[in-house]
Amino acid sequence: MAGTPRERARAQTMADIVRIGRRHLATEGAAALSLRAVARDLGVVSSAVYRYVASRDELLTLLVIAGYDELGDEVDAALAKVDPDDHRGRLVAIGTAVRTWAVREPAMYALLFGSPVPGYHAPAERTTGPGTRVIGALADVWARAHAAGRLRVPEQPPVPAALAASFAAVRRELGLELPDQALARGVLVWAALFGCVSFEVFGQYGPDSFGDPAALFAHQLQVLADTVGLPPTR
Repeated sequence: MAGTPRERARAQTMADIVRIGRRHLATEGAAALSLRAVARDLGVVSSAVYRYVASRDELLTLLVIAGYDELGDEVDAALAKVDPDDHRGRLVAIGTAVRTWAVREPAMYALLFGSPVPGYHAPAERTTGPGTRVIGALADVWARAHAAGRLRVPEQPPVPAALAASFAAVRRELGLELPDQALARGVLVWAALFGCVSFEVFGQYGPDSFGDPAALFAHQLQVLADTVGLPPTR
């Protein structure tokens, strides 16, 4: 760890606060997070913690950023093993990495993609970048597949004219060159992928419905890839 001894000590304390906050998130839930409880586990008086983290909301923001970064790193690591021209394989890699992380870290996944924490609003200037890493990875798969002529997007049903301005804004924000039909299918992939993961993580299937959730999800990814026009890997 670079820096002066004072800087290293501060960085270590911040890491400890996030680590303890993450443990409390898993045991108490986001709404019950308390800096006083974190201070107790850290072994310091509560006033000392406020020199590092100003409020509960600041701790939540640190946890949100940590969660998005961890998920993004896992997706990047999975994609590094797949040929950039294997568009279907890259979609599967993204989906599998998201599910693996979510099942391993259900409390963090719930913080990022579950019900909003009452009274907390994530600051966009700090969380949008980390929070769009997976979306960016999906968009890259779509853009590459479309540029290679490998995205078989049906013309029907037509995209409603009311969505034209929204899709134009998405194209500008993500730097995409995709027609509305292709972009609409990309949004479907995004929503369906996280919907399938959320159903599993939040127990929506019930405890005994499927004996092998991983096999179910793998099948769902293949069906999704077919539905939105990604051809099988050559």
